[in-house]
Amino acid sequence: MYRYFVIYKPYKMISQFVSPYKQPLLGDLNYPFPEGTNAVGRLDEDSEGLLILTNDRSLTKRLLHPDRKHKRNYVVQVERKVEAEGEALLKLRTGLDILIKKRGTYHTLSCEVNLIEKPEGLPPRDHEFKAFLPHSWLEFVLTEGKNRQIRKMCSAVRHDCKRLIRTKIENLELGTMQPGEVKEFDQKELFDLLLLEE
Repeated sequence: MYRYFVIYKPYKMISQFVSPYKQPLLGDLNYPFPEGTNAVGRLDEDSEGLLILTNDRSLTKRLLHPDRKHKRNYVVQVERKVEAEGEALLKLRTGLDILIKKRGTYHTLSCEVNLIEKPEGLPPRDHEFKAFLPHSWLEFVLTEGKNRQIRKMCSAVRHDCKRLIRTKIENLELGTMQPGEVKEFDQKELFDLLLLEE
């Protein structure tokens, strides 16, 4: 029987159940996931937010296939002020070159990037970026997901990423979930939110 879970992956947790590194893992969420459960895609250890877990391996193939350009929303805090009509925002939106391990230079697809106010109700986090230092909050909407892509995009325009939270995949939203929280969905409800056919 296939089962489907949505979690708020905490900061510094690795998106795996097994790892050679001594860091928190998905199994440390202390939830009785069924055997064979794995993450659909990943969030790097420094990122947090919405992550789908399931024992249905076909979901990973369907959702992450290169032809299936599903939308993913991220809230991102970056160093220094980003100008609303500046070159950095234009480059982020229209595409820029980043380095992908073992593949070399990659030119990112055009995407939505908007300046936003700091979202209300964000969970506090260890090692918060000091609020008195110049910074900006951005929302990215991507249809691709290269390794550490947003971090590399922000670094390329000299606005290093200080916090990154995935808040939405298609119509599936993080909402008011808190770090470490787990919610189980039935297949129809989850697939409807992800705009997938059963």
